Amino acid sequence: MSETTQRNQSEPSVKSSSSEDQRKPSGGRRGGGDPSVRGRTTIADGVVEKIAGLAARDVLGVHAMGSGMSRTFGAVRDRVPGGTKSVSRGVKAEVGEVQTALDLEIVVDYGVSISDVARDVRENVISAVERMTGLEVVEVNIAVSDVKLPDEEDEEPESRLQ
Repeated sequence: MSETTQRNQSEPSVKSSSSEDQRKPSGGRRGGGDPSVRGRTTIADGVVEKIAGLAARDVLGVHAMGSGMSRTFGAVRDRVPGGTKSVSRGVKAEVGEVQTALDLEIVVDYGVSISDVARDVRENVISAVERMTGLEVVEVNIAVSDVKLPDEEDEEPESRLQ
C-alpha cells in the first residue's frame, strides 16, 4: 500500500461540503495542543506594584508606604477632584517574563519590631504576587524610611467633607 492509502485508512474520514469545513478540525476543538501555550501573557510593572502595595499595607505595623515627599505629593493629589489614592506609592517593580523583583519603602508604627514587620511584609507580598501573577518573586527589598510616633499628626489629613 502507498503511504497515502495507509494514512487514509488509519484516520477517520471527514465529509465536508465547503473549504471552510476542511480547515476546522474534527471533535469540536479548534487548534491543537494545550490552550495555555497559545499566545503570551505580559504583566505590566504597575500591576505588580499595585498587588504588592495592597499586600504590604495589610501587614500590622505598616503605617504608610513611600517616603515623606511621595506621601506629601500623594496627599495633594488625593485632594484634587477625581484623584484617587495611589496603592502603588512606595513600590517599585521590575518585571521580566517569568520573574519579578520589588523594592518597597515603608513607614512603620512606633513600638513594633521592624525586623518582624519587614519579614511579614516580605512574606505577604511574595505570596500575593506569586499567587495572582504566576511570576516568581526573586527578591523583595524593604527600606524603612520613617517611624510613625503616637503623637505625630498624619501627613495625609482627613477630608473636610463628610
